[in-house]
Amino acid sequence: MEYNERLARFRQGHVNPFDRREIDSSTEGKDPPKHESKTQSSDRAMDLGLAEDHFSRPVGSFVASDVEQLKQAIAECKRLILELPEHSEKQKDTVIKLIHLRLKLQELKDPEEDEPNLQVLLEHRFSKEKSKSVKQMCDKCSTIIWGLIQTWYTCTGCYYRCHSKCMNLINKPCVRSKVSHQSEYELSICPEVGLDKQDYRCAECRTPISLRGVPNEARQCDYTGQYYCSSCHWNDTAIIPSRVIHNWEFEPRQVCRTSMRYLALMISRPVLKLKEINPLLFNFVEELVEIRKLRQDILLMKPYFITCKEAMEARLLLHLQDRQHFVENDDMYSLQDLIDTSSGRLSCSLTEIHTTFAKHIKLDCEKCQAKGFMCELCKEGDILFPFDNHTSVCHDCFAVFHSCKHYGFLLLCPICVRHLANGPWV
Repeated sequence: MEYNERLARFRQGHVNPFDRREIDSSTEGKDPPKHESKTQSSDRAMDLGLAEDHFSRPVGSFVASDVEQLKQAIAECKRLILELPEHSEKQKDTVIKLIHLRLKLQELKDPEEDEPNLQVLLEHRFSKEKSKSVKQMCDKCSTIIWGLIQTWYTCTGCYYRCHSKCMNLINKPCVRSKVSHQSEYELSICPEVGLDKQDYRCAECRTPISLRGVPNEARQCDYTGQYYCSSCHWNDTAIIPSRVIHNWEFEPRQVCRTSMRYLALMISRPVLKLKEINPLLFNFVEELVEIRKLRQDILLMKPYFITCKEAMEARLLLHLQDRQHFVENDDMYSLQDLIDTSSGRLSCSLTEIHTTFAKHIKLDCEKCQAKGFMCELCKEGDILFPFDNHTSVCHDCFAVFHSCKHYGFLLLCPICVRHLANGPWV
């Protein structure tokens, strides 16, 4: 029987080409012609071992011979693809058969089981994924996760992904636990110590490595300065905090998988005290000076809001819910703050929030306006607020004065002097 005739019969009658029993039943009782004996052998070759019903759902467990048969069929399929005319219909059908064979082989090697939805291992909290995406890579074996036929898990803390079959092989603890116990950055730029200090082994899994790539390629992490194997270092890139603080450099550098996750989890944590780590940075980066002034003004506005019913109902402070440290202090920064400062996004958003806050205090709310100050030195001009430009604030009584009235040359502010004359404060 010719191939095209068999293909036509399949398309018309919806015959399963992988089930030989249906074909045998349709030709039962008929003697094949003698001239078809040669073409019959070629048809069997085109079956590629698919005469057996490899795609029906198995009953019980598979034996090893089923896997061997599928491997032989895959090898035969590859050979035929190379021999058949390019872009021909037969070659296209053979490619489709090859794909199905490989999927079936993978299913036999990794049979689906009733896996728990949550598993805890080395402080990882693994959650079973339902996505059928095939664009994920297993962090343990560095192979593709075939979501269509494989069970896989993701750690809800550090987003470590792996096959269910790789779960018992994991030896890396969850990075989020390190973030919780040790929330600080390595502030030295690429602190390299050399492969000899690592005994020519991967800093994480202890696999033998070398710069010549024998037996495994050594890849350096720009954050830790150590060398890793290709399974622990995928050439991912990240912005390095030490380079930002010391050089104001934001070019992403290659880091290992663990460092990449650690930096991703730490990027929004305010753990950088710039005035202690590198105070000279404010002399060379004008944007940082502007951001510092806006943050200081917001801290001066905060007492108005927490004592204003209208401000509490409007939840004005929630404008900074993504940067809570901005309403707590003015000297702690996160790496994301510095990245947004460099790009200009932080200055724009913070200026807009500053304007909204000032509008409420000075224009919209009468109660907040009543908490303003008159300059005790000149006793003229508009109502002053501590966040206004060209004003000075007493550090003891927090009274506000015009800076142009030489308040800075006074030893004591007039309000403090008056209180001292009237007796101690209650």
